Amino acid sequence: MKSAKRRRVDVNLDELDRVLDGARQAPLSEADCDKLKSALHALAAMLAPARHTEKTSAVLEEPENPGDGPQPDTKASPQPGHGRNGAEAFGGARTVAIAHQKLTHGDRCPECGKGNVYGQKEPKVLVRIVGQAPLAATVYSLERLRCGACGQVFTAQEPEGVGPEKYDETAAAMIAQLKYGSGTPFYRLEKLEGQLGIPLPAATQWEVVEEAAELVKPARDELIRQAARGEVVHNDDTSMKVLKLEREPGDERTGVFTSGIVSTGQGHKIALYFTGRQHAGENIADVLQQRAKDLSPVIQMCDALSRNVPKLPGGVEILVANCLAHGRRQFVEVVQNFPEECRHVLEMLGEVYRYEAEARDGALTAEERLRFHQEHSGPVMEKLHGWLAAQFAERKTEPNSGLGKAITYLLRHWKALTTFLREAGAPLDNNVCTAARGSGGVMPTAGLCRVGEFPSLPTCFLMVPDAA
Repeated sequence: MKSAKRRRVDVNLDELDRVLDGARQAPLSEADCDKLKSALHALAAMLAPARHTEKTSAVLEEPENPGDGPQPDTKASPQPGHGRNGAEAFGGARTVAIAHQKLTHGDRCPECGKGNVYGQKEPKVLVRIVGQAPLAATVYSLERLRCGACGQVFTAQEPEGVGPEKYDETAAAMIAQLKYGSGTPFYRLEKLEGQLGIPLPAATQWEVVEEAAELVKPARDELIRQAARGEVVHNDDTSMKVLKLEREPGDERTGVFTSGIVSTGQGHKIALYFTGRQHAGENIADVLQQRAKDLSPVIQMCDALSRNVPKLPGGVEILVANCLAHGRRQFVEVVQNFPEECRHVLEMLGEVYRYEAEARDGALTAEERLRFHQEHSGPVMEKLHGWLAAQFAERKTEPNSGLGKAITYLLRHWKALTTFLREAGAPLDNNVCTAARGSGGVMPTAGLCRVGEFPSLPTCFLMVPDAA
């Protein structure tokens, strides 16, 4: 969430000292009081801890131990995954088995001389990590001999496995991973490799990746076709910087976006990324054009921006669902100004998410989950809708205030926000698409297809070099 922009306050320390010294002799004037108050408020705003989560307890700044509730167990075991990585975590490491230098299975024990030693199921493991360049080069020096009589030159044969290409498929995959998966620009990789003694011009990197991309285009096309058959598609946009992009004649748009499209269904998830001048709605329309006509309408989950909704040809139908987390965030952003009203909304939405967690823990089918939400979440949402409508009807909230705009957002998009109460399989929010963005909410830096299981995304990368 973006933090509110603070008002600039120019502080003159000498002037503040004068105000404080004068306060010892006479009451502060109104002007001096305002000046001192502005300085103190600016200081307090700078000292306020930044909030890194939108959980209700953090947003409403609730104490960890309200009232006489149970005290936390300070001796509780730490959460899993917060310690050192064991040897089994290094799946990409080379494993070297080292036999005992003196003993073998069945030998007499050298310590007691009575028993025999037997191999243990679990060996002792040591993990040693060394640094190396993203790309490594090997120079093969092939000896050449020349006949002194006929001039014939004889060259040593290259070792087995040395292919004819200077850059093999692993080099192309690593360049693509660094550029499109990790966002390392070509020029930065060129500089890094140059410092490590491996010259790698940016232009060469592009040529290597472009050539490799041709080989995986059939797989990319099949991924798009499979994504079009999904039961639920999530989509979202993020702005993207591209130095130069050729546009179609008459295209007056200047923005460049990366659209993330996550298709779920039949036990798998496929994520597609498209970078170019098109918005998410246009990109998802291109994907859904490959949807088989005999399939039922797909559920589309997105936020309420109009550019996220595709314009589809006749015969293709979608069921639009809007992100409840986006609607909730409207209240998170104004909670400091309207704490009690926002608390009411956030707690009611928290009930719905608690029911969602119960449905997930119970491994309910889509139909069972729908009936569960209709029974439990339906009354909560109906009660919330009545409360929202009453804020305007009874003139309790000014429509143009921050709270009024948050309420308007929910009421305006209520039908799409409550799709999960009418359609089996409809999600509550678009968080799966946010998770697919990766660290910090940043999508890959260029046209890319990516498939894998969330949240770990052990990924296979498929490049789409044609950003347009």
